[in-house]
Amino acid sequence: MADITYNSMNLLYRFEPESPSDLCRFLAGKLRKRRLERGLSREALCMMSGVAVSTIAKFETKYVISLISFVAICQSLGYTEELKSILATPKYKTMEELEIINKNKNRKKGRNEFT
Repeated sequence: MADITYNSMNLLYRFEPESPSDLCRFLAGKLRKRRLERGLSREALCMMSGVAVSTIAKFETKYVISLISFVAICQSLGYTEELKSILATPKYKTMEELEIINKNKNRKKGRNEFT
């Protein structure tokens, strides 16, 4: 019985980082879901967003799209504020990282340093 619980726990929790492809697949699935919830065909979304039907189809099936097309689709579905909130606040794990972020807030150029 303990082995079954342990194996079930493995299925519930994912500890490996998601790849960019995984995230694109996730976003494509959410976009398709939002489109279908509104009862929109790809053609209707094309007319609303100005993004070609083939581009919408390619994103929904192969998870590939340009950023400008993705933004246009999101805007046409009413997700402008959600897009604006991406990267709106700095992320940090330690107080040292927060100090570096605060020190570099007004920088105009980066440096070739890895931390």
